[in-house]
Amino acid sequence: MMRFLVMILLMVPLPAAAFTARNGMEVAQAGPSGMAVMFRTAREDTDYWCAAGDYAQRALNQPVGTRLWRASPKPRGSGQGLLFTLDPAQKAEGAGLSQFGKGPRDGSMSIGQAVSAHCQVIVPLWRD
Repeated sequence: MMRFLVMILLMVPLPAAAFTARNGMEVAQAGPSGMAVMFRTAREDTDYWCAAGDYAQRALNQPVGTRLWRASPKPRGSGQGLLFTLDPAQKAEGAGLSQFGKGPRDGSMSIGQAVSAHCQVIVPLWRD
């Protein structure tokens, strides 16, 4: 039932109070430990991780070591955003990231890693 409500949330326009992540994507609270990153054309999955991590860090004041899971099952439908969670019980099985090296192999990523590895700095090509 909660996933159905969240999917509805992902398709509804956001109120003016929505959080804008450092990469320009919009994020809204989705339940006590969830966040919905709205769809944006021409964006990679890593852009969604960036937005969720940025929201968790700056809006929810979570420490950088807090784990973040994808709660939306794969594959993401055309025109749909992604749901993320801080609660491992709400994660979508098999929808996380492939992991290499050390660290938990549960499809999660730390908030700090999501922001530092996936939030791209956009440098304008022109000057005003």
